[in-house]
Amino acid sequence: MTVIPPLKPHQLYRSCDPDQFTFQTTSELADLTEIIGQKRALEAIRFGSGIRQEGYNLFVLGPPGMGKHSLVHQFLESKASTESKPYDWCYLHNFSQPHKPKMLKLPSGKGEELRLHMEQLVDYLRTAIPAQFESEDYRNQLNAIHQEFNEQQEREIGELGVEAQKKEIILLRTPEGFALAPSRNHEVIPPEQYDKLPQIEKDRIETAIAELQTNLERILSHLPMRRRERNERIKQLNRDTMLSTVAHMFNELRSIYNDLPDVLEYFDAVQQDMVIHVDDFRKPDESINISGMTIVTHQTFNNYQINVLTSNAQTQGAPIVFEDNPTYSNLIGRVEYLSQFGALVTNFTLIKAGALHRANGGYLLLDARKILMQPFAWEGLKRALQARKIHIESLGQVYSLINTVSLEPEPIPLDVKVILFGDRIYYYLLQEYDPEFSELFKVAADFEETIEWNAGNHLLYAQLIATLIRKEGLLPFDCHAVARVIEYSGRLAGDSEKLSMHMRNIADLLVEADFWAREAHHNIVLASDIQQAIDARIRRQDRVRDRLYEAIQRNILMIDTQGSVIGQVNGLSVIELGGFAFAQPTRITATTRFGKGDMINIEREVKLSGAIHSKGVLILSAFLAARYAKNQPLALSASLVFEQSYGMIEGDSASLAELCALLSHLADAPIDQSLAITGSVNQFGQVQAIGAVNEKIEGFFDICAARKLTGNQGVLIPASNVQHLMLRKNVVDAVAGGAFHIYAVENVDQAIMLLTGKQPGEMDQDGKYPEDSINFEISKRLTELARLNQSFAQTSGKSL
Repeated sequence: MTVIPPLKPHQLYRSCDPDQFTFQTTSELADLTEIIGQKRALEAIRFGSGIRQEGYNLFVLGPPGMGKHSLVHQFLESKASTESKPYDWCYLHNFSQPHKPKMLKLPSGKGEELRLHMEQLVDYLRTAIPAQFESEDYRNQLNAIHQEFNEQQEREIGELGVEAQKKEIILLRTPEGFALAPSRNHEVIPPEQYDKLPQIEKDRIETAIAELQTNLERILSHLPMRRRERNERIKQLNRDTMLSTVAHMFNELRSIYNDLPDVLEYFDAVQQDMVIHVDDFRKPDESINISGMTIVTHQTFNNYQINVLTSNAQTQGAPIVFEDNPTYSNLIGRVEYLSQFGALVTNFTLIKAGALHRANGGYLLLDARKILMQPFAWEGLKRALQARKIHIESLGQVYSLINTVSLEPEPIPLDVKVILFGDRIYYYLLQEYDPEFSELFKVAADFEETIEWNAGNHLLYAQLIATLIRKEGLLPFDCHAVARVIEYSGRLAGDSEKLSMHMRNIADLLVEADFWAREAHHNIVLASDIQQAIDARIRRQDRVRDRLYEAIQRNILMIDTQGSVIGQVNGLSVIELGGFAFAQPTRITATTRFGKGDMINIEREVKLSGAIHSKGVLILSAFLAARYAKNQPLALSASLVFEQSYGMIEGDSASLAELCALLSHLADAPIDQSLAITGSVNQFGQVQAIGAVNEKIEGFFDICAARKLTGNQGVLIPASNVQHLMLRKNVVDAVAGGAFHIYAVENVDQAIMLLTGKQPGEMDQDGKYPEDSINFEISKRLTELARLNQSFAQTSGKSL
């Protein structure tokens, strides 16, 4: 097998040439008007926002920081501005069923107009009606009613008095009422004289008084009925007076709203109620003394107010609402309560709109994680979308948590496009476990995390940077700084052929670079300011990495960077803390012995191995059996362990290192400890790509550099990971100077050759490997173990 050369410096880092740009600073660039790299997502958003059929709501997928909200909001603003304004929605008092307020749909802007008209009407009537009842005309009519009643009563009493006089009886008026007494010469007969009258005269007088008393009682019995008649006439007078006052006002309002039948019907109900409750307008303010405090109560006339739930007078086109705190009440709306003298009371004016009301006729933007975390909010949203109505109901009332009097507002029809934002995990979990989700959110807009690295996208990316700079009010960036940001974007993407679309991270870098540029009194941001921002960001987060590498330098964590050891290799894993990823070099050791084909993964035995890592170890056993024990038993037991590892091990990126450690021990071939290795391997010995390759290389380089580079140190990586390399400048410089090496391997044979310095050897037509090759030694050792197993079986009567 030919020698594997190390990678060249140009393969380790892809530069962005600033000379390709025709601008000097970003101030010369126009704002980016198009959206780059999100064609698939834009097509989904355009489709989902345009189709109006039921259930075609959107779920925007992608990790946070991608600029999903900004992109969707920008698109919707352009689309919504051309759409018609939605209706205003109001709640009115229900005069027949006060606990069931009525909803009212009005053209945009008419809700506030109607509310102001009703307020002006009530304010006018509060002064006009008392004045009308104090007018001379009203008083004359009222006096006429009272006079007519009094005259009729006096006439009947007078007639009874005349009749009594004819019978020598006098009708007397007393404070207690009326009384009848005998008389002579129109004078009341004193009791002592009455006693001296003949019995016949007494009998006549008593008979006359009895007849007159009957007539008097008949007259007095009619008085309550006549008083009722008088009161009814007074009430009718009051109604007529009230009607004459309000009729012309309502006629004016009817002329304004003559094209809205529901409003005209409401005016009729209000007018009728005002006439019935005319006395409410005549009552003066009352004062109540409670514990020494004087409380003045005013007539509020709430029944005649208009509760404008949503008004779109100030909006341009369809509304776009983002609800940052999507609780149940904030979404669906609520009925509030007032405390009065220790009791909770409410009315239709205390009905408050939710985000669905405000977005009705437009677009509602929600964060999937936040709404799923709020109790009942997700179910409430689904219920509203399924029913296409917003039914405001108190959770306390629904679940019998409170026993206060509540309202049952009439549901409002719902026509809204809901757009959820969230990580992909939420979308797939909801698809799997919520059967209603796929019926309500039929459109998925999946955002790309990267775009192609090419010259065309460079200029677009530069325009994007210029747009972010102007948005944040930053100093202009020169072309070299823009090129450095593009290179950082490639590193962020972990791919030399891609650029990251993680806009939050890019925007943060621009802000931090602006800070360092101002600290250095620069008028424009330079590439050195970008690098300082990158270095400072790492510095703020690398305390744990420094302590870990310090432990390695002090040999607390044992990692060799020189010498050769059998069955021992330097593996590379990655730790990510708070968004900062760094490599953790780990010593991996393997031992082999006579056995029955067991591959002991010590991490798995103590439950510190994840499923993927355990899978990788099992693949090693399959590879050994397939390559070296096709025609004989694999009489081998092996143990693999990550030394000084005290946490969970997951992933298969160390399976190549583990396999090399096993082969080293089987072949009794020492491994060069100045090299580290990372990569996944399959059953055929092919090396597969892994993640975080840049961090792994840099981590081992830092350890070697701290111990002084010897020119022999380096890292083995999968060949398929070469396209992902975007290494730090000091690593590239060390490779260029021959002080550090990076090798790309395609299979385990190449890896073991680099690690041991021996040829792996290729099988000939007879199925044999060349002597002094690694594969020959391994095959030889496994054959010896198989013979031991056979010998053991012959002597003991059973195999191991």
